[in-house]
Amino acid sequence: MIDNWPFPDFAVAVGEEGSDPLIVHEGRAFRVDQFQASGHYDRLEADLADVAGLGVRVWRYGMPWRLTEPSAGVYDWTLWDRALEACQRNGLEPIIDLCHFGLPDHYGGFSEAAWIEGFARYVDAFLDRYDSPRWFTPVNEPGITATFSARFGMWNDRLSSEEDYFVTLANVVLANLEALARIRADRDGYWIGSEGFGCHLVDPDDEAASVKATVERDLEHLVWDLHFGVEPRGAAARAIDVIAPITMERIASLQGRVPRDRIIAGHDIYPVSVAAHGTRSLRPITIADRVAAYESTAGEWFDRYGVAFWVSETSNLSLTPDEGIEWLGSLMGSLKAMRCRGIPVRGICWYSRGDQFDWDTALTVPAGVVTEVGLFDVNRSARSVADAYSAIAREYSN
Repeated sequence: MIDNWPFPDFAVAVGEEGSDPLIVHEGRAFRVDQFQASGHYDRLEADLADVAGLGVRVWRYGMPWRLTEPSAGVYDWTLWDRALEACQRNGLEPIIDLCHFGLPDHYGGFSEAAWIEGFARYVDAFLDRYDSPRWFTPVNEPGITATFSARFGMWNDRLSSEEDYFVTLANVVLANLEALARIRADRDGYWIGSEGFGCHLVDPDDEAASVKATVERDLEHLVWDLHFGVEPRGAAARAIDVIAPITMERIASLQGRVPRDRIIAGHDIYPVSVAAHGTRSLRPITIADRVAAYESTAGEWFDRYGVAFWVSETSNLSLTPDEGIEWLGSLMGSLKAMRCRGIPVRGICWYSRGDQFDWDTALTVPAGVVTEVGLFDVNRSARSVADAYSAIAREYSN
């Protein structure tokens, strides 16, 4: 790995799906483990070689926290040692992912504040052991973590109230900011974000749908409001009355610790990320419609936050694998158009290298159903979209 390597002007990356939330299925607690489901633990070195073979050099990656810290304050670095050695061997510069939807078993849930201090200790221990990484996503998708754990009642805490959501989101944002402050104190590290990105389609004359879409947008933006110190609006403004003042004060004290030129915010945008409301939902949504919705919404997002961003996750999710090339081509055209207008789009990441499992139920039913979104299928055979993605990687290799 290259010391002090700046993030590319336009990165072409791939990620490995490593979600590990705790769910309850048929009355029994069950730990989702996407690395295990895909066979990545056994094929780690070969999987990284496949990615490098596409000409990709930027790699979103992280070993499960629960396996690195099997008991409080006790760390087992075996997986991380192996993973980072494989990155170095294959010329892959990792974006380090330290928490991907799941906590170690000795923590109760994201809604409980105790895990924040434990996560900070884990970050310190990681920085102590590995001095090379410069790009970090400390907490993957803080907003989605809180939404699925404390708003939709699906993962981990399995809570489902507005108050629980606001408290949990504040905890996750605080943990992310605490980690970033430690990274910046230790090295010239970047915050390379990854966050769910919703787009909402409504007909202009559908007032009820417009109200619903606005509420969703405001709640989705709250995660960035808290990170960047922007006043929440609409439905999200209620969070200020719910989150404990001491938590808000600590969040405020950590905002701005990462310089703007070391932040690449993340937009996780998939075909399924575009939702139609009201009368607009009665008509089909084409790939062109979905990409246009993202381009418009991303422009509004940039006007609000003024931060460089990248597409930190994308794939054909909700489309067929055969539609992946059309989706990729259309999205890349949009990213190039935004760059031409002076909007600082800094890259794209296909997520993920291989197919995933059980995302048809958002991981809540562990049936082993294949979600066909990988550049490589479950048998490690490259799909046609892998060739298209490889061409983009080589185009931007310099």
